[in-house]
Amino acid sequence: MRPALNFLPELQDIGDGGSRAMVDVLSGRRLVTREGTVVEAEAALQNKVVALYFAAGRCAPSRDFTPLLCDFYTALVSEARRPAPFEVVFVSADGSPEEMLDFMRELHGAWLALPFHDPYRHELKKRYDITAIPKLVVIKPNGAVITNKGRKQIRERGLACFQNWVEAADVFQNFLG
Repeated sequence: MRPALNFLPELQDIGDGGSRAMVDVLSGRRLVTREGTVVEAEAALQNKVVALYFAAGRCAPSRDFTPLLCDFYTALVSEARRPAPFEVVFVSADGSPEEMLDFMRELHGAWLALPFHDPYRHELKKRYDITAIPKLVVIKPNGAVITNKGRKQIRERGLACFQNWVEAADVFQNFLG
């Protein structure tokens, strides 16, 4: 039995008016789904807590953690009416676009990815000091780090860690109450 997400009803009633919170660090970027659909980051990430997932299919720890992240994502998204308040953006460390796509199709949830050929993948790796994978970095809309220990928090606390991320992100402050 999963823990109840008591905070989600408040998040589900977010209106369409007012300013939009979006992860500035991905502003202007195009993201892809595991089916190859291209989406604009602004539309896909507005009013969401965003986790950058640095991983690779050839990495055993990535292959071990990805199904857990998939379950976390699926459980969280299934608790909310659309749009869900959480999104993962995969930043591949695979060796080729084919490896990336195979990994996404085999183990990933229905989250988004920065295209393999986007050189911004390398800038994000530097910006968030990624020296080992897998790494799940949860960020605020301005790109500031909420936690770079998302993987550990999910393993230890499961869905309970999400409420702390929401509070730290301040994504919903203009929409509650």
